[in-house]
Amino acid sequence: MSESLSFLSDQWTRGSGERISVVSPYDGVEQYQFRANTAEEIELAVQSAAMALPSWSGQSLEQRTKLLEAYAELIRQHAESIAQTLSQEVGKPHWEALTEVNAMVGKVALSVQAHSQRCAVSTRGNAHTRFKPHGVMAVLGPYNFPCHLPNGHIVPALLAGNTVVFKPSEFTPRSSAWIPRLLLEAGLPAGAIQLVQGARATGEALVRHQRIDGLAFTGSVTTGESIARQVAATPGKIVALELGGNNPLVLWDVKDLHAAVLTILQSAFVTAGQRCTCARRLILSHADAKRLRPELVQRCARIRVGAPHDKPEPFCGPVIRPAVARELLAAQEALVRQGAEPWHELRLLRPDTGLLQPGILDVTAVPTREDREFFGPLLQVIRVDSFEAALEEANRTQFGLAAGLLSDDSECYERFYRDIRAGVVNWNVPLPGASGAAPFGGIARSGNFRPSGFFAADYCSYPVASMEEPTLQMPETPLPGLWT
Repeated sequence: MSESLSFLSDQWTRGSGERISVVSPYDGVEQYQFRANTAEEIELAVQSAAMALPSWSGQSLEQRTKLLEAYAELIRQHAESIAQTLSQEVGKPHWEALTEVNAMVGKVALSVQAHSQRCAVSTRGNAHTRFKPHGVMAVLGPYNFPCHLPNGHIVPALLAGNTVVFKPSEFTPRSSAWIPRLLLEAGLPAGAIQLVQGARATGEALVRHQRIDGLAFTGSVTTGESIARQVAATPGKIVALELGGNNPLVLWDVKDLHAAVLTILQSAFVTAGQRCTCARRLILSHADAKRLRPELVQRCARIRVGAPHDKPEPFCGPVIRPAVARELLAAQEALVRQGAEPWHELRLLRPDTGLLQPGILDVTAVPTREDREFFGPLLQVIRVDSFEAALEEANRTQFGLAAGLLSDDSECYERFYRDIRAGVVNWNVPLPGASGAAPFGGIARSGNFRPSGFFAADYCSYPVASMEEPTLQMPETPLPGLWT
């Protein structure tokens, strides 16, 4: 029963609900259709995960670690096939698809290390602290990193002894299916990982389900806030939200403008701007804007964008859907009408695709700039008169995921770090750069203070405090009035 619910045979999805079409982002052609799972199938998946919980959580940490290490080895063996699936569904160049696969492998060892540190068993006298799994955890995955990001929730959740119901993005069902497929091949007990496919209704069914004990979501702030509202009345259900950001990148007092240009372009346009930590706003002085603009525009125009099989290999592929490309182009048009000056216009490269040549807009003259995450290759430039104004502009957002400073002045960075409000703060490195050995998450509308990365162990188990004695003894100091 549970094996069929994991949809991991040649017939990789067995839903019997609505048909969903998966469209290639780089040519606009329908790749295939699949059927979403019905409410009854989702119910069966959750119950199967609940039934598998006692046997999986009853295994020792060493046993669970050994299985996950075998899973990591299987990822290595299938790296090329996983990368090909990613390129097909998401449009990632081969080099970036392989980078995502390698991150999946690395997550296992990092999760083992994190669990040993964040969930360390401790004893002081007869007082003990240990950790228990929450139970059945639901993981809702995104389309931009359909393997790496859900893997970053699933691995620590399983390591802690939870079972998992995994719902991928409806845009990337085949890429994400590699995770449960290889976990079962590594020996994970049937039922401990359940894969359910579908769109919004599938995710909502998991969020509402009373048997789900924990929920990890990576995606848009709109969906994340909707999830938070739905679970507000159930405080016993732990929720970890990784949302987006209107991330600032401040440039101040930099000598090597060539290095700055390359760092800016990578910060804004890697993964076609579809990383939640990508730079959305470049904040700098009027003088630096004048000096930087020629090379920034020239190199932006030379960024190689294309389908994953194009030669030479592109730097970035398409945004996930032709409709998303149209939304970004419409946003650019609206900003220009409000007074933005195009330094390099965002441009559709092929009709009915998500292939966009990145765009840079100077929005300094836009009177009311909307605090919005443009999830794609569109960078806004804002010129200011002072570093104080740059800091003020950087913090002028309801988000708080990532912020970066490019500067040769360490005092500038000390002040930037002190005053900026973000969960990821980088100095003189690309803004999307994040270490798996560190926490990953944001504040304000970018998350709910449960960062993933190295700290994912924190929301995958809960501490249990115990006072223990091997034999019953009389209390050393009877309380007044207990015996008369």
